[in-house]
This record gives sequence, structure tokens and C-alpha cells, in this order.
Amino acid sequence: MPTPSDEELMLSVREGDLQAFDQIVLRHQSAAWGVAYRFLGDADEAEDMIQEAFLRILDAADRYKPTASFRTYLYRVLTRLCIDHKRKKRPMPTDRLPEMPAPGPTPLQHIERLESESAIRSALDALPPKYRMVIVLRYFEGLSGAEIADAMKTSQKGIERLLARARQSLEALLRPFREENR
Repeated sequence: MPTPSDEELMLSVREGDLQAFDQIVLRHQSAAWGVAYRFLGDADEAEDMIQEAFLRILDAADRYKPTASFRTYLYRVLTRLCIDHKRKKRPMPTDRLPEMPAPGPTPLQHIERLESESAIRSALDALPPKYRMVIVLRYFEGLSGAEIADAMKTSQKGIERLLARARQSLEALLRPFREENR
């Protein structure tokens, strides 16, 4: 026996066949939920809207006429419900103020920071290995001159000279980037 169409099932529902309505719901609930969820952005509200849509269709079953596909009919009901729900949903007055979000970087500041990090990374990569290491240990790891001297097996005075030359080289490499961003 061929599977009845949605329209045939709705005609059966019109005659009081609730099992036919169950079949309709099973066929369309997932797609209807997807539409409601994408519109409302909230899973619980989407669930409420599709339940309401199917209840309204069931209530109006005695007036159903298969002039359009059932799916179109369902989406028409669901669309009206979702739009009305969004219109009615207004902020509720309250005595309690919401928490202020923690101050953070704006999207522009975030992009500028990423560009700066990229320029610094490129400049560091262009430095000779000893210069790069002394910069990394001092400014990124926070080591003291004595700790860096121990790590690099040299004198503290040697580290001071190496650090001065590394900063000069780094500044020269970053100059075009800084001038571009003024």
C-alpha cells in the first residue's frame, strides 16, 4: 500500500483520525523545528513554536482544504507564530541592573593587536639567533640579565651589549610597520 500524502493524511485528520495527525507531525517536526530555531535562535522557544503550530493546525483541521501543499500550510502557520512571538517579546522591566561586561578589546583593537603580533613575529624571525634569543628571554620570559647570562653562558655585560644591539635591529625591522600605522 503506498504511503499517503500529507494532504491525504490531513483529510483523514479532518475526519477525526489522530493517528494520521501523528504521522504528519513525525514527518515535519524536525524541519519545522529547524525553521523556528534558525529564526528565533533559541531551542526552547523553537520547540514551543512548533508545538503551537501543530496544535493550531489540529484545531483548524475541520476547515482544512488541500489548495496548497501541507508543508506550505505548516510553514505559513509557523512563520506567523514566530514573527508574532518576536514582536511580542519585549524586555521585562526589572529593578536589577545587568552585570556590566568586562572591558575588553574592540574588534578593531583585536585586529590591530594581531597585526602587531605578526609584524613582531616576522621581525624576530629576521634577527640573528643570539639576538632573537636574548629578546625572547628578556621580554617574553621576563628573565633578568643575570639569568639570561647564565642561560646563554656569557657575562652579564655581554648580555647588556647583545640586548642593546638586538633592540636596535628589532627597532629597525619594525620601523616600516610603525610608520604605516601612524
